[in-house]
Amino acid sequence: MQQTTNTILMIRPINFRMNEQTAVNNYYQKVIDNMLPGTLNAKAQLEFDAYVEKLRSIGLQVIVVNDTNTNDTPDSIFPNNWVSFHEKGTIALYPMFAENRRLERREEVLEAVEEAGFVINDVIDYTEAELEGVFLEGTGSLILDRVNRKAYCALSPRADEDLFIEFCEDFEYFPVLFTANQTVNGERKPIYHTNVMMCIGETFAVVCLSSIDDKKERKNLLTHLKNDGKEVIDITEAQVNSFAGNMLQVKGSNDERYLIMSAAAHHVLTEQQITKLEKHTKILSSSLDTIEACGGGSARCMMAEIFLPKA
Repeated sequence: MQQTTNTILMIRPINFRMNEQTAVNNYYQKVIDNMLPGTLNAKAQLEFDAYVEKLRSIGLQVIVVNDTNTNDTPDSIFPNNWVSFHEKGTIALYPMFAENRRLERREEVLEAVEEAGFVINDVIDYTEAELEGVFLEGTGSLILDRVNRKAYCALSPRADEDLFIEFCEDFEYFPVLFTANQTVNGERKPIYHTNVMMCIGETFAVVCLSSIDDKKERKNLLTHLKNDGKEVIDITEAQVNSFAGNMLQVKGSNDERYLIMSAAAHHVLTEQQITKLEKHTKILSSSLDTIEACGGGSARCMMAEIFLPKA
């Protein structure tokens, strides 16, 4: 088992905008006034293309699939929420909270992964849960420690406890559950995706401990991370608001490890945090300002890791 991969899937947007269906519980989304939809999408595409170029420059294999005009899919740029690709050739398909995000699940995307030389042997499909109003949004909801076989999940309207336990049974992960909150207009509300406040690398974990209000849950999380030999790098809620938790460690050329994040996330990290991280991994950042503002997601959300076997 490996924690990092050198192959990821990304979806190039063609109708990117703020998704009104997800904004009801994603408090990171913002309306950018005075920008025409075409201009907004063009800016998102420029950010996307520059990001892909940076990822490829470190030796990462990036499979890019273009979104289509067939459906209205403003969030298609975040494929990690609807699909995950696992070691034995298994993929998981996930139930999505927003109805227009369910349209992102396309056969052509899976075919492109197979055409790139990967094998899909089995599909575990959780999407029927949508009929019951139950959701689990892929590696947005699940933070996987693949080596230690632990799955971390912050419960929210988009991460159901029973479905999370079912995933853990199917994929043989030990479940670590908690609730992570953020302050919205003076109220504590659940953070919509775990991967906004937490990231697990091979030898470190970035986590916003202050978002976990329950002390027992916080202690339990820390115990698991420390027992597995992770150096815990704590970030603040203000840093989470700049997507400093939304990072992913990948494997570049010559097996070099990189932690991928947005320029905004990199900018808000302290010198001390950067020094700690650089003991474990190199850092690569790219400007994703438009995508972050309208999409309420960042660098990690745009990458679906591929751990499938090669044909």
